[in-house]
Amino acid sequence: MTSMTMTPAAPTNVDRDWVHWAIGRIEADFTRSADTHLLPVPIPALPDVALYLKDESSHPTGSLKHRLARSLFLYALSNGWLHRGCPVIEASSGSTAVSEAYFARMLGLPFIAVVPANTAPEKIAAIADLGGGAHPVKDARTIYTVAEDLARTSGGHYMDQFTFAERATDWRGNNNIAESIYSQMAREPHPVPAWIVCGAGTGGTSATIGRFARYHRHTTQVCVADPAASVFHRHWHDRTVDTCEGPTSLIEGIGRPRVEPSFVPGVVDRMVVVSDAQSIAAARAISRRMGKLCGGSTGTNIWACAQLASEMARAGQAGSIVSILCDSGERYRSSYFDDVWIARQGLDLAPHEIAIERFLDHGTLD
Repeated sequence: MTSMTMTPAAPTNVDRDWVHWAIGRIEADFTRSADTHLLPVPIPALPDVALYLKDESSHPTGSLKHRLARSLFLYALSNGWLHRGCPVIEASSGSTAVSEAYFARMLGLPFIAVVPANTAPEKIAAIADLGGGAHPVKDARTIYTVAEDLARTSGGHYMDQFTFAERATDWRGNNNIAESIYSQMAREPHPVPAWIVCGAGTGGTSATIGRFARYHRHTTQVCVADPAASVFHRHWHDRTVDTCEGPTSLIEGIGRPRVEPSFVPGVVDRMVVVSDAQSIAAARAISRRMGKLCGGSTGTNIWACAQLASEMARAGQAGSIVSILCDSGERYRSSYFDDVWIARQGLDLAPHEIAIERFLDHGTLD
């Protein structure tokens, strides 16, 4: 289950001037960037339950993974793992690779992403546009070992987001996504969310949010929306389950066949299992409602939010639910928003689209 992290054969005397310059470049980029918006999702039938989406698609690299990539680079630089000219290697289903390619180009470092062969072509193109390269593999389960091998043979550094996501981000504060959410909720009718809903790819986001909520003694509960094919919900119920067999999820970026080192089940209060068809149907429905294309993992989140909001309403509970608009659906025009692709996967979206539209209009999935 654990992943061996390969560190480059860096010079004995690390070029501290270059490291200071590199950290300064990343910090300057952060200073130039505004925070992402917190968007209310109107549900007129549920006046006492407020739903919000944290729009992470507005980052310079278009996804929630921009925050992770920044943290991973700062972590690697501070640990002395990166040096001038060092190749950067990552195992990724796409979005983290896009964001890491951005920071690698900023620092003048070569970048290669080891990606599953079925990664959306739009993501591969985005990596290339940022000067990075993609190394596709047929079996998604091999991305870790292939990335380690590439790092070893190139003398580069394997970033290993799956191991370091939960520790590279300062979960106590320092403008992580949790701190941003609570700050933006301060003037809302229910400023402390009853639930924060997110997916798990590395597990870093749920770990950050869960730790932050506990550290600051908030009553907020954390719900992870997990694809049906993923191992995370199985592991949460039974900690002896570390892997699962069979086809992997069609939802890129979340759900894994093995439990990643950054997944911290103890900070998760609930898991909601969502099928691929439900995720894609919800992504399409919320895209129409919000007037912007949202990716499949956002659909996974929305389905879980609908379930929680419906339960709160039935129980007569008032409060707020915050979730994440993880990335733009523009990256999935050739998949989730392509009816021919949907038919090839054998998916029937119609009943699920009807259900999520019913929730948005009438406040219930039933």
